[in-house]
Amino acid sequence: MSIDETVRPEGGGTEEPDEPGWEVDPDDDWALAVIATVGRQLRLRREAIGMRVTDFAKAVGYGEDMVYKVESGKRIPRPDYLDTSEKILRADGLVQAMKEDVKRVRYPKKVRDLAQMESRAVELQLYDPLHVHGLLQTPEYARALLSRRRPAYSLEEVERFIAARVARKAIFERDPAPELSFVLEEWTLRRPVGGKEVRQAQLEHLLELGELPNVELQVLPLELEGHAGMDGGIEVLKFHDGSAIGRSPAVANGRPVSDLRQLRILELRYGIIRTQALTPRESAVVIKKLLGET
Repeated sequence: MSIDETVRPEGGGTEEPDEPGWEVDPDDDWALAVIATVGRQLRLRREAIGMRVTDFAKAVGYGEDMVYKVESGKRIPRPDYLDTSEKILRADGLVQAMKEDVKRVRYPKKVRDLAQMESRAVELQLYDPLHVHGLLQTPEYARALLSRRRPAYSLEEVERFIAARVARKAIFERDPAPELSFVLEEWTLRRPVGGKEVRQAQLEHLLELGELPNVELQVLPLELEGHAGMDGGIEVLKFHDGSAIGRSPAVANGRPVSDLRQLRILELRYGIIRTQALTPRESAVVIKKLLGET
C-alpha cells in the first residue's frame, strides 16, 4: 500500500488542531516533493523497526493524526518532531540530513527565491517607499503589517511570511558580509504600525542595524518636495562575478531585470535618491528623535 493509500485504523489517533504555517503550499511542486519524500522515509524507518503509529506517536510527543499527516506528506514536520524521530527511529543521520530542506519548504516559494539571491549578493541597494524594508523589520512589525493586508492573508500565510522574513535576516550574519544600503521614507518611520510598543521596538532595531559596519541606513526627509524614487521601490543586487539583477515597478513592469541598460536606469535613480537622503549619521539622529517621541 502506498503512502497515499494509507488507511487510518478505526479509532486510531485524536484529531489535532492544525497550527498555522505548517501546511504544504499546494502550488509549490518542490515543497510537495520534499515533504512527500520526508514523510515516506519516516514511515519506512518506522515500519523497519516494527513500531506501530500508536507507539510512535506517544514516543514523539504528537497525536496519531499528526503522524499520519506527516507520513502522507500533508504536513510539514516541526524541527523537534524531526529531532525526536531521528533518535526513536535510530536513523543514523538520515532524518537530520533532510532537516535543512524541510526548513526551506516552510517559506513561500517566491520568498525562498529572493532569499537565495540575497545569499549570493555582495552588495544590495534597497529602497521601499511604502514600509520599512522587509530585511529591517522586526517580527512584530511584520506581523502587524501583514495582518492589515486587504484582501487579508490567512493566519497560516502570515506566519509563513514572518518565518521567511526572519530567516532572510541571516544576511546580516554572513562572513564575508555584503554591503547593504537602505533608503527609508521618514513617513514610514512615523506611522505607528502595530501600536506604540511595536513602533518603538522597530526604531530601536533600526538603530542597532545602522551601527553595523556594512550597513548604511539613510532617511528621505518629509520636507522633500520630490525625489528620484517617486515612481516606486528599487532593488539592485550585485554578485561576485560582476553580474547584477534589479527590480522596480517603474522598469519592466516590476519584473527582475539583468539587462545592462535597465540596470543602469535603476542604479542612476538609486544613486540620486541617496544624494537626496540624509547621511547615515543624520538619519540616526532623526530615528533617535522619533524614538524619543514614542
